[in-house]
Amino acid sequence: MRSDDRYPSILAIGDSWFWYPFPGGSLLNHLGPMVAPKEHVILAYGNNGAEAYDYVRGKYARPIDTALQLYGSSLSAVFISGGGNDFAGINDLRPLLLDDCSACATAAGCFRERAQAGSLGWLLDKIGASYIALIDRVTGATWHTGVVDAGGRTASATGATRIILHNYDYAPVTGAGLFGPGSSPWLLPAFLAAKVAPPLRDQCIVLLIDGFTAMLQRVAARYPGRVFVVDSREALQRGDWANELHPTPGGFAKIAARWQPVLRQQGLAP
Repeated sequence: MRSDDRYPSILAIGDSWFWYPFPGGSLLNHLGPMVAPKEHVILAYGNNGAEAYDYVRGKYARPIDTALQLYGSSLSAVFISGGGNDFAGINDLRPLLLDDCSACATAAGCFRERAQAGSLGWLLDKIGASYIALIDRVTGATWHTGVVDAGGRTASATGATRIILHNYDYAPVTGAGLFGPGSSPWLLPAFLAAKVAPPLRDQCIVLLIDGFTAMLQRVAARYPGRVFVVDSREALQRGDWANELHPTPGGFAKIAARWQPVLRQQGLAP
């Protein structure tokens, strides 16, 4: 980027859906060509395994803040992928479930009550707070000297930076890890430990992703005209998944196709 005398016009802050290292690449490998005709350059932050908290108070917070200080006032967009790792993996998913779900008849019945600390509702609120903190930093990067608002900030004349979020898809509970069956899956061990019946496991994931989507939509509603949610649910068939958390190259292309209308609407892609 430096040798070509280019500057980023889009920051991508994300987890493995932006950083997936295997042949065929990640979602960004498909989004990059979509925005290239508009001469956009994407600079990515985060890494595989990143959680939403990491972007605002964890190990990626400082480099993200530095990037916003350097480039924030000239960014056309920020893409954010985060939250999936907050409820994937036995250490994150298992505590959301009851100790013994063998008698549960519905997916909702397998989860702890929302009012409880450590419940799914509690976790989604926590992820949402991280999203809000990050988006506030992004929008704060576009403030410049001008009219002072009621909060004491100097308001941007254009507020041009758009923030685009996405909600993954309904991951299949197959037991397939990064290197295929038998290689440390993210979802199945938690369901086995909680004794969730096989017919309910995929339904639990639907409940998780739908709840996550509703949270993202609430966050976006705080920033009308600035924050947009790409709904990629049901973009993938079971064969489009390389493992329990990541699509195949063709699967990522299908997810990117869900982004394209939003990118076009915001003038980021032709």
